[in-house]
Amino acid sequence: MLEFSLTPTHDPDLAARLQRAIDDKTKPRGALGRLETTALRLGLIQRRLDPRLERPQALVFAADHGATHRPGISAFPREVTWQMVENFLAGGAAINVFCRQHGIPLAVVDAGVDHVFAPRPGLIDAKLAFGSNDYLQAPALGRELAVRCLATGAELVRRLAPETDCLLLGEMGIGNTASATLLTHCFTGAPLEAITGRGTGLDDEGLATKRRLLETALARGGVPADPIDVLAEYGGLEIGQIAGAMLAAAERRLVILVDGFIVTAALLVAHALEPAVLDYCLFSHRSQEPGHRLQLERLGAEALLELDLRLGEGTGAALAYPLIVSAAAFLREMASFSAAGVASGS
Repeated sequence: MLEFSLTPTHDPDLAARLQRAIDDKTKPRGALGRLETTALRLGLIQRRLDPRLERPQALVFAADHGATHRPGISAFPREVTWQMVENFLAGGAAINVFCRQHGIPLAVVDAGVDHVFAPRPGLIDAKLAFGSNDYLQAPALGRELAVRCLATGAELVRRLAPETDCLLLGEMGIGNTASATLLTHCFTGAPLEAITGRGTGLDDEGLATKRRLLETALARGGVPADPIDVLAEYGGLEIGQIAGAMLAAAERRLVILVDGFIVTAALLVAHALEPAVLDYCLFSHRSQEPGHRLQLERLGAEALLELDLRLGEGTGAALAYPLIVSAAAFLREMASFSAAGVASGS
């Protein structure tokens, strides 16, 4: 049985002290905009007036999806999943570039890729199956495997937690925007046509085909009431493990830096199971995927960046990480009016 013990970060006294500290910095109140609200969130997560981020860890969870055997789910063939994992491990993908630039350790989690990888540094073997089932014909995971996904992602983060203070989450899986679309529909109630995007680059005809296929999947599986059953019907192995990773990260009071559409779909799963997980999340960017805007609205979240990204891999999280570090740094290091001998405003 899955058990998580999450403590909400709500602490009015600490929040007031943090806000006073932010307002007393040598600047007009609110002049650092969203960095100020980010600094406040960091202080509440870490329960301190001088938050710091020094031990980030990026994890890219990868898996294949059974529905990709059907034309129309993705513009790219299924084998691109394992090929991109090899690219990650060779250091050649966008997420590798950004992590190297900002000194962020990166590991790739094989949550369920339809390929056998040779063991090597930087690869975490958490394979639970060689891809999910085709959700047009049967549940993608089934309840037992969905629970195992959550538990596996959680256990992975529990092992990593002593060595990190900020978790950057990304994904790789051909077809996973389709899975994320179905999950988003179930958790938000938004119409399928408003959520379905072009993923890896579908043209208009391909987009229409993708919508028809997803409507067929919903006609088969419906909209389950239980969050785990939603994951069981339409989720991916990587999405389920990310959701479990988020819950364990919040349990350990880590900062969770959320990437784009697919990772936020995993958060919808985690949030439905434990709403307090949202207290530990910072949202890196708003994706070009139309469903991402709806996800963020449903969660009451604001993203730091809007760069028209739709790559995944955790790239948005890696790009936003320096901003998060800057938010902690100004709160920790910037002089107050009194300490600097500067007259404050009225």
